[in-house]
Amino acid sequence: MKKTLLRFTAAAVLAGIASMATAQDSNKVLRMMPQTDLKVLDPIWTTAFVTRTHGYMIYDTLFGVDANGKVHPQMVDTYDMDADGMRWTLTLRDGLAFHDGQPVTADDVVESLKRWGQRDGLGQKMFAALESMEASDAKTVTLRFKEPFGMVLEALSKPSSNPPFIMPKRVAQTPANQQIDDTTGSGPYIFKADEFRPGERVVYVKNEKYVPRSEEPSGTAGGKKVYLDRVEWVIIKDAQTQANALINGEIDLIEWVPAEQYAALKSNPNVELVTPVPKGSYALHLNHFVPPFDNPKIAQAAFLSLNQEALMRAQFVNKDLYNTCVSIYPCDSAYASTDTGYFTGKPQFDKAKQLLKEAGYDGRPVVLLNPSDFPILNKFPPVLAQLLKQGGFNVDMQSMDWPSLVARRAKKDLPENGGWNMFVTGWGASDTMNPLYFAPMTGNGEKGWFGWATDEKLEDLKSQFLATMDDAKRKELAQALQLRVFETGLYAPLGESQNVTAVRKGVVSGLVNSPVGVFWNVKKH
Repeated sequence: MKKTLLRFTAAAVLAGIASMATAQDSNKVLRMMPQTDLKVLDPIWTTAFVTRTHGYMIYDTLFGVDANGKVHPQMVDTYDMDADGMRWTLTLRDGLAFHDGQPVTADDVVESLKRWGQRDGLGQKMFAALESMEASDAKTVTLRFKEPFGMVLEALSKPSSNPPFIMPKRVAQTPANQQIDDTTGSGPYIFKADEFRPGERVVYVKNEKYVPRSEEPSGTAGGKKVYLDRVEWVIIKDAQTQANALINGEIDLIEWVPAEQYAALKSNPNVELVTPVPKGSYALHLNHFVPPFDNPKIAQAAFLSLNQEALMRAQFVNKDLYNTCVSIYPCDSAYASTDTGYFTGKPQFDKAKQLLKEAGYDGRPVVLLNPSDFPILNKFPPVLAQLLKQGGFNVDMQSMDWPSLVARRAKKDLPENGGWNMFVTGWGASDTMNPLYFAPMTGNGEKGWFGWATDEKLEDLKSQFLATMDDAKRKELAQALQLRVFETGLYAPLGESQNVTAVRKGVVSGLVNSPVGVFWNVKKH
């Protein structure tokens, strides 16, 4: 009965959206299933990927990163720095305007970066090194550093978790611990707030006044050309219904193909599978702010209970889609290493139980959050719960939809008062390739990412990484950071997977190869 009702609801949503599009040129309207439902609209407040994708639809950034990881100016026309890198000058390009028609100014940039710098880990580091940042004139921003900061361009082009999107000054002045209520941006699409229905649909229309760069699009850089009049995100929570909607032409694209539908869609002659975004990874995150994972030994015991192969196989089924990986960095990247101390990615239940005994674990339930409506994540928690029980934990798995999980993980309350102890989420290579990009790798306590760990040694290693430009030294520090992550029980990698996008063959083209999902340059035929 539940699945029948779910499919009926999805069908009703599809029928409603299809009827809305009949009066428009069907080749100018893209209907797609995003990775999950969108409820949080503030891309600075959360690191949720769906909110990040929403951000790239409606906002722009000062710099972008191409598909090869090279930084290019985006909103910036020219920039320069002095000989010692302590003073940077950024000049905005012509033609930049917000959706309300107001020009983008240096004041907007300054306020946007200030807000971003309060939430993002790398942004926090940059602002700690800054002496001043000011609008020298309407189009010029000047940054003066009081100490060396070797990642200015990397910070201002950060593609994920959290990108430094530029917003109007009035919006950017929203306190960083509050969500914005104004979605005015200057990006290639405009968010249709009047048509937004959480759980049903999200609508964007072409920003007719957007002036793209002249370069070819690559990653988050280059010309963000829009060939569509309208993009509709159709929210369908059932994997089978998603696949049926694509095959029947009710939607044109599934951003992340559910693993259980991969084989069927791969064999369908009317469907094309593409991989515009590099392989990503998954990790177990713990709440270090409340018991029992405020004790590193208990956190280590959880990691000793993990079985990467079992977890990844349960979630992705097809071996083509996943691999195990014990490194916290992408396994084919410069910083990847199998030197992980006690962590092997294979279960060591006896050692886990011994650590729990030494730590005085009292058997209190650990609350594991399960995003039951999110096909790309919802097979992990049931297997994880069984593994943790074998390792000696008392596990309380609580199911909810993904937006509710995103909201709940921001709570610092005890689990019995609506808080949490652990959850699993995914990350892109753009997040994990650099230790200063990765939001969870923080020792900043309550200023840090969800889980709120505090570790001075971790922060010292990150500061050393920032201060050097020597590749060999950075690799050495990256290894030290990896070992420290496991020593403190900060988080644990579960493995890597290739997220696959499905499109109607011969109907959709132009998806940009990018470190993150973006939807400019897309055409319908």
